[in-house]
Amino acid sequence: MFEGLKVVELASVLAGPMVGSFFSELGAEVLKIENSKTGGDLTRHWKLPSEDKSKLISAYYASANYRKSSLFLDLSKEADYLKALAAIKIADIVLVNFKPGDAIKLNLDYSLIKKINPTIIYAELTGFGQDDPRSAFDVVLQAETGFMSINGEKNARPLKMPVAFIDILAAHQLKEGILCAYIQRLKTNQGAKVSVSLYDSAIASLANQATNYLMADTIPARMGSEHPNIAPYGDLFQTLNGEWIVLAIGTDKQFTDLCWVLNSSHLSVSDKFETNAKRVIHRQELFIELDSIISQRTTKELEELFQSRKIPYGIVLDIKQVFDNTAAQKLIIEDEIDGHKAKRVKTVVFSLD
Repeated sequence: MFEGLKVVELASVLAGPMVGSFFSELGAEVLKIENSKTGGDLTRHWKLPSEDKSKLISAYYASANYRKSSLFLDLSKEADYLKALAAIKIADIVLVNFKPGDAIKLNLDYSLIKKINPTIIYAELTGFGQDDPRSAFDVVLQAETGFMSINGEKNARPLKMPVAFIDILAAHQLKEGILCAYIQRLKTNQGAKVSVSLYDSAIASLANQATNYLMADTIPARMGSEHPNIAPYGDLFQTLNGEWIVLAIGTDKQFTDLCWVLNSSHLSVSDKFETNAKRVIHRQELFIELDSIISQRTTKELEELFQSRKIPYGIVLDIKQVFDNTAAQKLIIEDEIDGHKAKRVKTVVFSLD
């Protein structure tokens, strides 16, 4: 789709490189300019203990840098700066995630770039916006935008999500902004500056948790995988053979069907459980009832019962089990980076007919 489009990526770690990978997967030519003084993108060195120390890349780096060509430059040197400028001059999109003020110091801010390339789409990613100079790693954003306060078990310590989720959310926001600017350019032949902060992306993604506070004055609290508005939704139960199963009951009818297949129809007509509103209030009592029933059944038995009445459920799988599934295997793409074989999951998973 984007064959012939030229992207210059002056971004590192995850959010910016994920945007670059989006375009490279769709055929764009992506030139990644890396800082030669630091040995390139920081994530090249973020290796697991099990990884080969002699390799020039890490698995983390491979996850966000598909089908790109890399150019190592020291932008404080005039010759290297001019090389970067030459690439930007013929580019359609430039991706940057400089710390506030650094773009001006490096003479790579939008006001200068648009003079040499008036139709450029200058896509800028920041942590907390242009007025806050703090370093913005994902876990810092998870802490300061409320996510850690609501993630984890009740009465336990706050937890970060085990994926740099704010980076990924910000990457999606930036992609959307770039695509809007690109549509505008097709109509007007004018470039644009697109700016996104990790902070704004995180706040925008609080969704119903934010609205629960803004409209109901309820501060969301840690409650494991349970849902503040629905029950039993997110409740985890251990089956007879030791596996974990999660329920996602969203309607009263689904709850009635659940009780029926478990030979416990008395629960669906109980004064405490007959409506979702009542189940939310009495969720702990309901959990005890369901846990005593589900723990006596095998996972296979439960799957057959739940599928017979289209009851929403899921089995908790580890990552190996996930990629043993052919549906997940179809999303794996392979590449070669700096002479090393690399595997990653796709950034682009939609299809267009």
